[in-house]
Amino acid sequence: MSHFFRARFGRNRPFLRHFEERLGITVFVLALLFVSAQAVFAHEFKVGDLEIGHPWSRATPPGAKVAGGYFTVTNTGSSPDRLLSISSEISAKAELHQMGVSDGVMTMRPVTGGLEIPAGGKVALAPGGYHLMFVGLKRQPKQGETFPATLTFERAGAVIVDFAVEGMGETGGMDNHAN
Repeated sequence: MSHFFRARFGRNRPFLRHFEERLGITVFVLALLFVSAQAVFAHEFKVGDLEIGHPWSRATPPGAKVAGGYFTVTNTGSSPDRLLSISSEISAKAELHQMGVSDGVMTMRPVTGGLEIPAGGKVALAPGGYHLMFVGLKRQPKQGETFPATLTFERAGAVIVDFAVEGMGETGGMDNHAN
């Protein structure tokens, strides 16, 4: 594009210098916005050999008593680990659940004994599968905010993560899909 303007307006014209400066500033600002947006939508946490990717929840309507929680856990180690418990200041308790379909009927049941994260593997907690239930909400999660929760693993120990609250109909951005 610069060649067009140089040919048309000449190399040393003030218009061209001004245009190139503005273009450079615009590209720089757009790059900063892109990096900032990535930081907001894709956040990760690490404890031991485990990487927790993009913890998120949905905003809830007034009066709701439960909220879901979703994220991925990647185990880069050579030994399996197990998610044992979850706690958060946003709810009286947090439970690990699994959804499934049995005889054409969707079911949801608590997971007992924790959730295994295989060595070298990845587990997704996502809508329609494994997920967290924040039960007895003390306040409603609102879109755009975050709230902390503590995930406790058998081998890696405890880690505090921030759940990003998305809109009521959201599906968790880019990191909630199982690989």
